[in-house]
Amino acid sequence: MTQRSQQPIDNAMDTQEIIRLIKESPKLTHVRAYIAGELSGIDFSVGNIKFVGGKDFGLLTGDLSAIKKLIEDNPEKIKSHDIQVNDRNSGVPLADITQYEARIEPGAIIRDLVGIGKAAVIMMGAVINIGATIGAGTMIDMNAVIGGRAVIGDNCHIGAGAVIAGVIEPVSAIPVVLGNKVLVGANAVVLEGVQVGEGSVIAAGAIVINDVPPGVVVAGAPARIIKKVDEKTTLKTAIVEDLRQL
Repeated sequence: MTQRSQQPIDNAMDTQEIIRLIKESPKLTHVRAYIAGELSGIDFSVGNIKFVGGKDFGLLTGDLSAIKKLIEDNPEKIKSHDIQVNDRNSGVPLADITQYEARIEPGAIIRDLVGIGKAAVIMMGAVINIGATIGAGTMIDMNAVIGGRAVIGDNCHIGAGAVIAGVIEPVSAIPVVLGNKVLVGANAVVLEGVQVGEGSVIAAGAIVINDVPPGVVVAGAPARIIKKVDEKTTLKTAIVEDLRQL
């Protein structure tokens, strides 16, 4: 088996920890509600609701049940409203992306308890699940999916539409680990438990079901080694530091 690379961020979570967190967390339906009427005198402090607005129009954010109750309890004051639902019975919120010293483009979906290293780049439509770690300088390209607990090293590139499988269920599954400077081509799939060694290249569209040693190129479905990384490959797969400047 390929030697496991050092995790880029001290954010490792085991499966049982994640399961416990999801089980015990309150299941909330987060909504935005636009309200209009005679809003002066309404107590907006109930139910952990947040209110932004004035005396005749405002925005409420919070859990659906609390906001519906507030509206129902104030029929004389709230004349009209519009509720927009963001999720349903969610047990894991989205991450506060201001904590990351990284470039995160609009439309990326990052759940809570994800580690992202300095100068990483998360492109539009990328999805990163709970417990995953993304190394410094790594780019997650458009519409790539990084599953729960996956570990991706420093200065990697995960191509558009690629899938790095997650392992929350079944409990015994081993997470995917990618070493530093790994390139994963567009629409490639790396299955649960696979370990990819430093500097290796996974060709576009490959389906990786076995461990990959360092410094090789794999392609096909299932993926197999087609050559060692040579000077030509290194030039073609080099990352661009200018894209990682903050």
